[in-house]
Amino acid sequence: MRLNILKLSHLASPRTHEGGPARVLTAEQALRRSVLSCMLWEDEFYEDGVQIAGRIRELVPRVAAGKVAALAIEARERMKLRHVPLLLVREMARHPSHRALVSETLARVIQRADELAEFVAIYWAGGKQPLSAQVKKGLAAAFCKFDEYALAKYDRAGVVRLRDVLFLSHARPNDAAQADLWKRLAQNELTTPDTWEVALSATGRNGTAKREAWERLLAEHKLGALALLRNLRNMREAGVNEELVVSALTVLKTDRVLPFRFLAAARHAPQWEPALEQAMFRALRGSDVRLGGHTVLLVDVSGSMESPIARQSETRRADAACGLAILLREVAEKVTIYTFSETARLVPARRGMALRDAIEKSQPHAGTYLGLALRQVAEDCRGGYDRLVVITDEQSHDAVGGPGGTGYMINVASSRNGVGYGDWTHIDGWSEAVVDYIAELERGEAPIRAN
Repeated sequence: MRLNILKLSHLASPRTHEGGPARVLTAEQALRRSVLSCMLWEDEFYEDGVQIAGRIRELVPRVAAGKVAALAIEARERMKLRHVPLLLVREMARHPSHRALVSETLARVIQRADELAEFVAIYWAGGKQPLSAQVKKGLAAAFCKFDEYALAKYDRAGVVRLRDVLFLSHARPNDAAQADLWKRLAQNELTTPDTWEVALSATGRNGTAKREAWERLLAEHKLGALALLRNLRNMREAGVNEELVVSALTVLKTDRVLPFRFLAAARHAPQWEPALEQAMFRALRGSDVRLGGHTVLLVDVSGSMESPIARQSETRRADAACGLAILLREVAEKVTIYTFSETARLVPARRGMALRDAIEKSQPHAGTYLGLALRQVAEDCRGGYDRLVVITDEQSHDAVGGPGGTGYMINVASSRNGVGYGDWTHIDGWSEAVVDYIAELERGEAPIRAN
């Protein structure tokens, strides 16, 4: 039985979870806000993962096939989400009106080898059934992307193995070398890759062996940027040589790392915060986005923003908000930053980790009174500004009016209803892509889409 069946036409007076009046959304708007901040199956502060996934299922057939396909690609390529694009394609495969776009969309959104098996697991979530022809075609095309290292790294034990997907999709190899590779995959004869997961699993509970494994991986530059940041706490607990860690952070490839990753790492490994901050600034300097004029930024610090983005994640929605604030500080010509919860508070003009501290300590993290905060900002900024940007989960207690000019509402959660529509330019998600979109929109380069 499907859960949480959404009938948008019946929501004459929708409300946020905090009770404030929200906007009636089109099916496309509702799908975008449910998808672009969604860590699939993960509970959020106000809704559980089953509710969110159920709403996505109900909305897919109500949105044009081309728009659903484009949303799946945007979620994977711009917002770096992995599981929810697979769910979108799985739901497209259910409906005759959407099936024609399944194969090309699936081949595009599968960008990591384990997503091949994950898609089949999602497809079979309600019980095993034959894969559709379009699904087989998409899986077969995606299979050809991956070399031996990728296949061996992600050929994990599970309900569905990569060899199962190979057989089910009837993929055809591009050449003799790929045919030999797939034969060895089918026979479980792939060369075991030297990854940090393999190296650490071999150490068992031996603390000395763990430390030595981490130190070898660091010395040989075998850790990618995200693996390094996510494992700093484990390295600290294993007693890894600090010079090796700092050296690795100094040469870290930061081109695809978002600010909130550094913030989450620093919270659990504060002794390496200076090196993390320098790495974060290198990442920010790599951005070619620039916003001219005066930007006013409002950051939501209410209690709901303290929730993690996933059960096992060390990243909170507050980290995502602070990370975007840090990014805007670096790319905007002039920035005035406020936080809001029960009221609006002006934040000192700081950068980096100091800005994060100022945001978090600005006031108690309690209710969400965005309408009140907007009125306070309007009173403070009587000289005007070029743009107003709000970073929030949109669950305001009070009514929220328009921005009084150019206004952007950046939504960092998947809750059913929100307040940032109408005169606001509404943007879902928390990656650097949302700032890119603002710059593109103001240059007249961004595609027009429903807000």
